[in-house]
Amino acid sequence: MDREMFHSCCSLVKIPRSSRQQQPGSSPHFVDYMERAAAYSRFLRNFLLPNQPCMFSSRFTQDWSCRRNWVTEEGKPNFQKLLQEFEDTPVPVANCSAKEYNANPKQIMPFREFIQYWREYIQNGHSSPRGCLYLKDWHMQRMFPEHNTYKTPIYFSSDWLNEYWDTIEVDDYRFVYMGPKGSWTPFHADVFRSYSWSANICGRKKWLLYPPGQEEFLRDCHGNLAYDVTAAALQDKGQFPHFQEACQPLEIIQEAGEIIFVPSGWHHQVYNLEDTISINHNWLNGCNLDVMWQFLQEELSSVQKEIEEWRDTMDTWHQHCQKHLNDSPEPLETTELLEKNT
Repeated sequence: MDREMFHSCCSLVKIPRSSRQQQPGSSPHFVDYMERAAAYSRFLRNFLLPNQPCMFSSRFTQDWSCRRNWVTEEGKPNFQKLLQEFEDTPVPVANCSAKEYNANPKQIMPFREFIQYWREYIQNGHSSPRGCLYLKDWHMQRMFPEHNTYKTPIYFSSDWLNEYWDTIEVDDYRFVYMGPKGSWTPFHADVFRSYSWSANICGRKKWLLYPPGQEEFLRDCHGNLAYDVTAAALQDKGQFPHFQEACQPLEIIQEAGEIIFVPSGWHHQVYNLEDTISINHNWLNGCNLDVMWQFLQEELSSVQKEIEEWRDTMDTWHQHCQKHLNDSPEPLETTELLEKNT
């Protein structure tokens, strides 16, 4: 840690997090843009600790081999090169045209089958009877570590979450996304309320982001989070009684080569405006450890309330609560990471 960063930490760590976050009811109007490399302490001071989003210019990805090898001269996905690298690889593919609870159903298919679908989808005017398919949450880096397709920018390299999973060699939270124009991701916040960064290798995305706390206005009368924050149903006060209290989302158009930093707890919805390839990491460090720990505690409390009526009949009630939380999409093993780093 250099002297500038040390002084930044000392001054900012004393500021209560609540005073640095976007307050409910307020509306963010712009996002800061980092044109070229700056000191890590600036990123820490202006974005990590205040928990505010920002964008990085294409300068930060211009040397990545994937931007040369996966993209044609016209800026489109290079299907031929991609097939040479990943033809028989099984990949997870979501159907954006179908809803399963508050997400899209997924299937595993060979990479070549997805590329064949994608080519046909483009030829048919970006439509298909199979729906709009989106290759997402693919652990490409873990499957092909020798490819060296990109390098994590220094601003996101303090990553306790992936360091932990790398140590036990079980999993990671580094993903590749590939999807045609029109593919999208429903409204959500990132796993464990982690940070995330996402880099467009080619194509363009539209992001709709809401600061922490705003999601409470985007729940229906049953407490369920909205699936699509642009749906007309949200205007129905009987179904979404508090929607009118929500601020306007921060809308960002992300161009090819650019990187977006999404802070902890910022709910978002994302659209591919063109045929797009992107790389995404979820990550955690000391700056958002408290947010993650609070989220896990709240999730455990919810599980406990759900099975409270059986508490007196079970000698292992606490263990059952832990097991239920562990079986959820956001596994409890992450608490081991917290213990390891505190």
